Amino acid sequence: MPSLKDVKTKIVGIGKTKQITKAMNMVASAKLRGAQARIERFRPYAAKYRQVLGELARKVEGNAHPLLAEHEEKKNCAIVMITSDRGLCGSFNGNIITRGLKLAREKTDAGMVVSFACVGRKGRDVARKAGYAMLTSYGDRMGSIDFALASSVAAEVIQGYETLVFDEVWLIYGEFVSMGSQPPRTLCLLPLKAPEAEETPSENDGPRCEYVYEPQEEKLLAELLPRYVRVQVYRGLLDTSASEHAARMAAMDNATRNCNELINSLTLLYNKTRQASITSELIDIVGGAEALNG
Repeated sequence: MPSLKDVKTKIVGIGKTKQITKAMNMVASAKLRGAQARIERFRPYAAKYRQVLGELARKVEGNAHPLLAEHEEKKNCAIVMITSDRGLCGSFNGNIITRGLKLAREKTDAGMVVSFACVGRKGRDVARKAGYAMLTSYGDRMGSIDFALASSVAAEVIQGYETLVFDEVWLIYGEFVSMGSQPPRTLCLLPLKAPEAEETPSENDGPRCEYVYEPQEEKLLAELLPRYVRVQVYRGLLDTSASEHAARMAAMDNATRNCNELINSLTLLYNKTRQASITSELIDIVGGAEALNG
């Protein structure tokens, strides 16, 4: 049975750990409110942007813009993977990285050369360790994301696709669905795909919207397509930021509960050890007294 001093030292140590996890939970909760508000304001804009641009792409020829043209030979693939810079957020980063590496293996098996553009240290370190080429990487930037960061990442892949360096560009990020759900999402950035036939609204949804464009579609595409890539990358950054704080908040909440359970069990062990020590001392006293009387 451990000594009283050892048990008491463990209780004190776990109590300090509990203070840290509780503080991290509060910090993540405060940051989550701002990140959640940003993504909830921006998500409808990004979704509508993608819908309108998809409808516009449906009306023009595939070679109307270099970002719409689908390359005949698929030799190179770029994957933009967005993770967090820090850990202690459960399996959040692991799920995104697993999805990214799975996609990379699928493209490699198809005979393509895969390059990564990583935002966040966790994804960057794993991609480098796996031996994939690194197109670009941004570490320690998830704490202060802005549209300039999304523009910088998008410019790399846009230039690569226009100069035929890449034949496909994919985006992988963590989507903020709710406090308890932040699944990884995969989006084909380039080439832009027109809405599929199965997405056609049903009779109950009413007729599909018809858009009138001015100036001509080709001129609009030249302006909107590069901006579309930047918008989708920025959405991925905002979604991943909110998801990271939600995952860390949940992880620290679980850690705090585990600390409480450990403290309770160690306190019970401390009391049992103390009672056993007192009983042993009483037995020695009574035994000594009986020996003197005898």
